[in-house]
Amino acid sequence: MDDYPREFQVFFKPAGPACNLACKYCYYTEKSRLYHGKMMQMPDDLLEIYIRQHIEASNGPVITFSWHGGEPMLAGINFYRKALSLQRKYNHANKPVINGLQTNGTMITTEWCEFLAAEKFVVGLSLDGPEDLHNMYRKTKDGKGTFRQVMKGFDRLAMHGIDPEILAVVHAQNAHHPGKVYSFLKHLGIGFITFIPLVERLQNIPHKVSVRSVPADAFGLFLCRIFDEWVREDIGKIKVQIFEEAIRTAFNQEHTVCIFRPVCGSVPVIEHNGNFYSCDHFVDRGHLLGNIRDMHLVELLESQEQRKFGHAKIDLLPEYCRMCEVKAMCNGECPKNRFLSTNGGEGGLNYLCAGYKMFFNHCRPFANAVAAMYET
Repeated sequence: MDDYPREFQVFFKPAGPACNLACKYCYYTEKSRLYHGKMMQMPDDLLEIYIRQHIEASNGPVITFSWHGGEPMLAGINFYRKALSLQRKYNHANKPVINGLQTNGTMITTEWCEFLAAEKFVVGLSLDGPEDLHNMYRKTKDGKGTFRQVMKGFDRLAMHGIDPEILAVVHAQNAHHPGKVYSFLKHLGIGFITFIPLVERLQNIPHKVSVRSVPADAFGLFLCRIFDEWVREDIGKIKVQIFEEAIRTAFNQEHTVCIFRPVCGSVPVIEHNGNFYSCDHFVDRGHLLGNIRDMHLVELLESQEQRKFGHAKIDLLPEYCRMCEVKAMCNGECPKNRFLSTNGGEGGLNYLCAGYKMFFNHCRPFANAVAAMYET
């Protein structure tokens, strides 16, 4: 194996795109059509192949596993018990291992909490704000809101000493209530928040998005409003991912999140059947690079196709973005959102450009002031 640290984070899907909910904006459950309705559960022998390859590929000081879906809890507790047993079996160097699990929160029981707490899982929980805003789009399969189920799961996690990281989708409705969303999350005692802008492209209609999608300007205003409160009251108490990422640039630090890095491709997907895809947002036949039964994870991560996918982000960045004053903070964001044209007619402009430009210019003076303070 190579002696340089290999940076990657696999979004591993033990139950594929299967989910117990039917959230209106979910982009991943539709991937079940790739499997023609077949049962989606990773077999034990393939799990062992994956664990072994992942540990062999992790030549840095820490090994990180990211369990995603769909809903990864559908794989069952015993699946994860097997996974951790295999981690111990193949972790010959006894490196620290971090397991992260992203869940919609509706399947969290006392048994799950005892397991997650004992094994020190990092838990990500999807929560879009207070009940009326959360229930807009996060629905059960019979169309009911999920807020109360999620909060029961949250309370159980808290009772077992687990402080979940909140992933909040910012859509056309809650974007207009930044104070309400942030106040609700803050009063839950949340320590880490990630805001994910909803951008749903309409099929066969270029440059158009769904009515659920957050308008770019509204997203920028949403971030600015919350940032101002965060600066006044919550620095050192709450980590908001995009704020942390913006401030990193003032210290000339590399981004930790793929969407803001100049080059992407370090966060691929491995599905329940071992298929390796370039990215969570590009799970399609055009981005299927192989299967871990046939190729080692290292080969797939460092393949020419995956490198080409990652470098396309910077190679195709419009000149408008290259000259932007906040380029270092944004780097064009996620390629999936780069479907607009600049005023000069150049393609590849991010749908959220106006919002990001608004926010990053808003927070840049503070970031520079903090950096200057540390330099003195």
